Amino acid sequence: MEDIRRYLEQVQTVLSLVPLEHVCEMVDVLLSANYVGSTVFVVGNGGSASTASHFACDLAKGTLTSDRPRFRVMALTDNVALMTAWSNDVSYEDVFAEQLRSVIRRGDVVVAISGSGNSENVLRAVELASQAGGITVGLSGFSGGKLSTLVDVPVVVPCDCMEQIEDVHLTLCHLACTALRERMRKTEPPMLLMLDTGVQRMERVLD
Repeated sequence: MEDIRRYLEQVQTVLSLVPLEHVCEMVDVLLSANYVGSTVFVVGNGGSASTASHFACDLAKGTLTSDRPRFRVMALTDNVALMTAWSNDVSYEDVFAEQLRSVIRRGDVVVAISGSGNSENVLRAVELASQAGGITVGLSGFSGGKLSTLVDVPVVVPCDCMEQIEDVHLTLCHLACTALRERMRKTEPPMLLMLDTGVQRMERVLD
């Protein structure tokens, strides 16, 4: 019983240390993408691939609000045939970047999930997205890894336990979808994300 209690207490502690201002920025970016019709792409490996698919599902269906546009969202972890083709014929390091290369447009959003923050295929996808004029969000753990230095909005879970990092990543995805659904029900003017030297700046766009 003690080991079970200890694990749950540790997760609670990690949750209390999550940088909420960065979580708010992530939600703002996603809300902006919805309002302007940008596509959200989600990537990740292993457990993070599962989180990517789950997040895409929740963005597509869990945020549905009457009289509001639906999210355009795609998890690049779901097409097994395409993933294995790129991995086999080019390299696993390019499995997400090569998928993105065909579909990303300026202003689209890439949500990159990596517990270590150092998964090469995730980093290459972020680099390609930035070159294409995309907006990047990174969910990582430990000290953030290289991912936290490459993205526009880094959300670092300050923890050294991979299982707990993945627990919190999924919690943050559920939190984001819940917040988005609530905000989309309001009648506030849309928010358009603007980037200035890699720093997020929000401006109201009035009709």
